[in-house]
Amino acid sequence: MTAPTGIISGSVFGAIGALAAFPLRLAAREVERQQGQLRRGVNRRTSHVVFGRTFLAKAGDAEIERRVAAERAAGRKLISENGFLRLLGLIKAPEASALSRQSLLDQSRLAASDLDLLSLFDAFEHDCEPYSFRDLILARKYAGLIAGGASWGAIARSVHRCGPIASLTAKSLNVGSQHGRANAIYLEGGQSELDGQLLFDLGSPDDDTLEELFADAEAAEEAEDHEQAAALYQRCLAIDPTDAIAAFNRANCLRGAGRVNEAAHDYARAIKCDPGFVEAWFNLAGLMSDEGRDGSARRHLQKAIALDQNYADAVFNLARLEFDAGNLAEARRNWARYLELDANSEWARMAAKGIQFVDLQLAHKSAG
Repeated sequence: MTAPTGIISGSVFGAIGALAAFPLRLAAREVERQQGQLRRGVNRRTSHVVFGRTFLAKAGDAEIERRVAAERAAGRKLISENGFLRLLGLIKAPEASALSRQSLLDQSRLAASDLDLLSLFDAFEHDCEPYSFRDLILARKYAGLIAGGASWGAIARSVHRCGPIASLTAKSLNVGSQHGRANAIYLEGGQSELDGQLLFDLGSPDDDTLEELFADAEAAEEAEDHEQAAALYQRCLAIDPTDAIAAFNRANCLRGAGRVNEAAHDYARAIKCDPGFVEAWFNLAGLMSDEGRDGSARRHLQKAIALDQNYADAVFNLARLEFDAGNLAEARRNWARYLELDANSEWARMAAKGIQFVDLQLAHKSAG
């Protein structure tokens, strides 16, 4: 199978959660072969976010909804696991269909938010419009389950237990549990309770270990256990030394733990793995600035801005650095650029005051 031409090339994919049906390592290799990039996690360069189905097992509904909303608000394209694998040409696309998203909503009475989340976690034959008649049947079943008290997350976690999604169109689904578990879904007749476990296991032991370690490291980082998170990210890097995200995250944890020299080393390591990693340049600049190494900080900020001219935080920090160095014209230029990117925040007000101060200073010099 071959993927559609021109879609992968130049795109930067970020994976949230491991893929259930295919090793992330092999998917990354295929993306690279098609001139794109796939990384764990998301950064400023990420154009497409792939939500792996194992994220369902790691996170609750509210956390998933928050993450989905944040990535959508950032303007990134959200892709389901199956949608991503189809895009790469690694699995076959379903037969052509012609049912629009709105038509599916109208005929099923499924809430739009539930439809989008269920689609994102491959609870339908198609991951986006156009949908099929089978998808409509499933949507009506899911709407009935939700009306009976199930959440979209319980449905999404459950349906993959039964094999091909399309096979559910001929079966009756009910809310409840034969084993006393709340919010479970089961097949009528007692043939099988769908407990949300996933069917596929194509990864190697290293793949499984790496995904578990990375998830544990993220959890430790979220809990601000910097030392534990740094140790876990180091184990990730021992398995995959090319993982720029793991190196960057470890650097952040080391910085939080006060281990400045090691943090600088890992920011540099992240940059070596991915020279276009804008946040790594920015954070290394911040570290250099904290250490009084303003020349190095300036160079790193300039590099970050060269990579991403709309990186407002980098522009503001460079303006402040130039101001502290007495380079008033450069400070003013960067603050003016910042206001083009952000006109309403507290930082914008500080930038406007900086410009006013520089203008007064330059006026005094001219008058003198």
